[in-house]
Amino acid sequence: MSAQQQVVDCARKAFRSGRTRPLNFRIQQLKSLQRFIRERQVDITIALKKDLYKSEQSTLLYEVMGLEGEISLALNRLAEWAAPRPVEKNLLTISDQVFIQPEPLGVVLIIGAWNYPWAVTIQPLIGAIAAGNAVVVKPSEVSIHTAKVMEELLPLYLDQELYPVVTGGVPETQELLRQRFDHIFYTGSSTVGKVVMEAAARHLTPVTLELGGKSPCYIDKDCDIAVACRRITWGKFENCGQTCIAPDYILCEPSIQDRVVEEIRKCVQEFYTDDPKTFPDYGRIINQRHFRRVMALMEGCTVAYGGVSDESQLYIAPTVLTDVMAESKVMQEEIFGPLLPIVTVAGVDEAIRFINEREKPLALYVFCYDSKLIQRMIAQTSSGGMLANDCIVHYTISALPFGGVGHSGMGCYHGKHTFDQLSHLRSCLVKTLGNEAVNKMRYPPHTVEKLRWARFFFLRQVSLTRLRRMALAAILAVLAAFVAQRSLRRR
Repeated sequence: MSAQQQVVDCARKAFRSGRTRPLNFRIQQLKSLQRFIRERQVDITIALKKDLYKSEQSTLLYEVMGLEGEISLALNRLAEWAAPRPVEKNLLTISDQVFIQPEPLGVVLIIGAWNYPWAVTIQPLIGAIAAGNAVVVKPSEVSIHTAKVMEELLPLYLDQELYPVVTGGVPETQELLRQRFDHIFYTGSSTVGKVVMEAAARHLTPVTLELGGKSPCYIDKDCDIAVACRRITWGKFENCGQTCIAPDYILCEPSIQDRVVEEIRKCVQEFYTDDPKTFPDYGRIINQRHFRRVMALMEGCTVAYGGVSDESQLYIAPTVLTDVMAESKVMQEEIFGPLLPIVTVAGVDEAIRFINEREKPLALYVFCYDSKLIQRMIAQTSSGGMLANDCIVHYTISALPFGGVGHSGMGCYHGKHTFDQLSHLRSCLVKTLGNEAVNKMRYPPHTVEKLRWARFFFLRQVSLTRLRRMALAAILAVLAAFVAQRSLRRR
């Protein structure tokens, strides 16, 4: 038996013991995770400084703060999320209990990514714990220092049998994928996503795949270009461009291309000074392999701004590329680095065609004043998420489901969406053994008269909300009539 199989078997045995079922246990584990994040911030920030050259403030802002919010939300809403959910009935079931009961799936595998290794690994863990699952956590081996901190410190706070951390590279991950899980949650590339899905299919295991893609950004010529470029510059170059929902490329008309380049140049200098290499809030490429991959993407394009690099420090300056064609190398894969290509189009019609001719992206951004154009973008394109006049910030809203569509992934998470994604929403109906006369219509022999009654009872939906409103209205009407009658008597 491999080490990975032993870990999974132990987690399954612990889950079957039933100790994740009580809400009090889940709350206790979530509070322990909350304590881990608060007490180990120094360890977290040091690890990310080593992995991605992230500053302490950047780590707290982009990794830690969101986790604190997610845990607080889960703690406050867990009883509500886990409670039975009444549903509408038909006349046949009017006297029955009909509801949805969320229940744990079992043992969940979470495979994290290296670009935001805490946010994209711990955030689904929060929902998995809240839903009552056991979880095997597999941090990315690429962010090696973060993986080590997670492996050494997380078991000091969480139940070690129910929430083990497994580290290692490709062989260890492949061995994990040979095991049977009840759900697999993977964040990363579409190439590996296919491998994960293929492995899951052998056990009929459902998957959540957060995969990314080339997120387009359309700038309308009549918008406030300075504000648009300010927000795009922030969204693109944060974390050295290694963000799955970063604007991957710009679509705009040729008449504003030079203005866009100039505004981005101004914003880069404002955000990161004239020398981003020495600025503490500008990150680095994760490793040499990715550095060389990103640098190779510039082939055949004009560097309109930036382009400076230093392989010894894994540094690539914020870079804007022009003379970019649809067939350019930089347009063939997700960039995941600080390169921002500009593709010129004749207008919104060509922009929409350009977007729709490619795989569905994880995010789509449009900057314009015209609300009709925004609605047209929503209606005529498809993407995991869509933002008008900003970038990335939809990730911060727990009420919005975060996830891809098509090539950019499947399934979603954040807040209650994570809880539901990692729960089985069980259909429940509880009847009495009385009122058997009503059931005669479904028993043989089947007659025209029985069919007529069956249509009446089966096809009429009963809205409990509407019934409550009608009942309340009736009570208020009776009360009003009583008060009016009393008033007339006094006169």
